[in-house]
Amino acid sequence: MGDALVWLVTNIGLGFYNFFYALSHPSLWLDWSNGESLVRFIYYGASVELFFVALDLFLVITVIGLIRPGFMWGVTRGLEGFANGVGRLAAWVGLLMVLQQVMIVFLQSIFRLGTLSISPLGLGFEQSVGWFSEELKLYNAMIVALCVTYTFVQGGHVRVDLVYSVVKFRTKKIIDMFGSIFFMLPAAILTWLYAWFFLWRSLVTPKVSASDKLDLLLRKSKIMKWSVETIGFSPNGFNAYFLFKILMLAFTALVLLQAVAFFYRSLLEFREGEESENKHIDRDTLGAGEEAYEGTH
Repeated sequence: MGDALVWLVTNIGLGFYNFFYALSHPSLWLDWSNGESLVRFIYYGASVELFFVALDLFLVITVIGLIRPGFMWGVTRGLEGFANGVGRLAAWVGLLMVLQQVMIVFLQSIFRLGTLSISPLGLGFEQSVGWFSEELKLYNAMIVALCVTYTFVQGGHVRVDLVYSVVKFRTKKIIDMFGSIFFMLPAAILTWLYAWFFLWRSLVTPKVSASDKLDLLLRKSKIMKWSVETIGFSPNGFNAYFLFKILMLAFTALVLLQAVAFFYRSLLEFREGEESENKHIDRDTLGAGEEAYEGTH
């Protein structure tokens, strides 16, 4: 028990050191023309060191927020505003998906075309109609991955209330804080750890693994090169499936940020009482005369 406590305190302290060291030496992990810098970025992107840097930032913001609630409200509004902004922008992909599906139906069923050429600004891009058809999966994934926290902020997520709906206001806030810390955050962190190396295994060669130590990766850096995976599910189908893996990381990052925002909002509402519920929250409205449909989308 004592060793675990020493390990925790030591890593929390090292988190501050690693944070400022990374900021003061960006070339060590952002200069991707250098194989060793790329390897450090890959290694530390899902490392214990990064976890404790994030934990230190969370602790500092929380302590400041407890002293100055206005600061915590500002952080909460900023994180929720970011989720709303990303979600509202990504939602337009749904329109693009519909238009492209209509185009594919006309090209295949009416004009009997097998390929489609697009040349914006004189840059030629030609793919089979089947390629554009399979690309619709990417649009669907973008909507799911990038609109997830927007839906959460808007209150449109699915929940099953067995106990929550009948307990007192402050009990609800305790449940919300517990859920954000012990359910949302751990699930998102575990997903990030797996998704990070899952992505990089399709971008570089030789393959990297979560079990690789830094010294082994640094040795691999001497022969490491970019090797973006372009394998599709069908011979002429959409072949940029590494984009789905990037979306998985984007989804996880958004959930991590929203878990923090939800914890802060629940904590603030717990302290300030029932009159602060949904304070400063930015939710979409259908407009005058549509109140009966609010919350049904």
